[in-house]
Amino acid sequence: MADVAKLAGVSAQTVSRVSNGFPGVVESTRQQVLAAMKELGYRPNSAARALKRGEFRTLGVILFNLSTTGNMRTLEAVATSAAEEGYATTLLPVTVPTQDEVRGAFTRLGELAVDGIVIIMEVHLLDTATVTLPPNAQVVVVDSNAGDRYSVVDTDQAGGAEAAVRHLLDLGHATVWHVAGPEKSYAAERRVDSWRAALAAAGRPEPQVLRGDWSARSGYRAGLALAADPDCTAVFVANDQMALGVLRALHEAGRRVPEDVSVVGFDDIPEAASYLPPLTTVHQDFAEVGRRCVASVLRQIRNDEAERGTDLVATRLVVRSSTAPPPPATAR
Repeated sequence: MADVAKLAGVSAQTVSRVSNGFPGVVESTRQQVLAAMKELGYRPNSAARALKRGEFRTLGVILFNLSTTGNMRTLEAVATSAAEEGYATTLLPVTVPTQDEVRGAFTRLGELAVDGIVIIMEVHLLDTATVTLPPNAQVVVVDSNAGDRYSVVDTDQAGGAEAAVRHLLDLGHATVWHVAGPEKSYAAERRVDSWRAALAAAGRPEPQVLRGDWSARSGYRAGLALAADPDCTAVFVANDQMALGVLRALHEAGRRVPEDVSVVGFDDIPEAASYLPPLTTVHQDFAEVGRRCVASVLRQIRNDEAERGTDLVATRLVVRSSTAPPPPATAR
């Protein structure tokens, strides 16, 4: 900085003001300083500036599952929204969701110096007595039941699942089968509960739930069981990847979609419109989830005050070619 000041013929304080973007520097002087910086290859020390200001302009992200499309799209949305606000993101994957792993992740983020933390937590963890987050941490949790203790941003899982079931019932199907996600998943739990509630409200029988692990392979296994049941004419699948497996199994079994069996997914991944047939699915607005996560954690940072409660992002049903009225013999 002293070398830049000497070359530009200004004080070190002026160089500091220019490098930090402070106002009040005459434009010609600012250009003079910038030219000197360029000539000398000077770059402001971001760590030093962070220590001086007391902020690092970095958000930490703790993610418990890197394999699911939903989590990765949420991570992308958070990183994009943070960048738009001038913040970098530091990712710490947690392979085993335990108290020790969570504590270790917070410790590592503390060492890396972040201003706030976004936790993308699909599994049941924060609702157990053994797991707590640091009391002074500025935290936003995605997809969780911890709304009374932390700021939570979530997709309206229940509303999306209800719309999917109602769509199939309105087409005339007697009931709707369900391929659910893992039992420990918050999202899967909400979608199962909403599926059950929608069937109960319509006075329809509740078929046995089939479980998958979000993968197309698990959807295929469930699809084989569904294909063997002649009474099955409508299926709500808890995500689009499992729905892809269901479509394959039905096709191999000679069950036509949608003429014999209608299929609805959840997520509206970019590939869903290119399935055969194009998949009717529930659209999740991952970009809006990311924006609200970043907005919440930045409010907490700037106000130095934690937020509580759950902020739900609306879903919408996207109707494509994988759903139709049931075969005449089975129509209600």
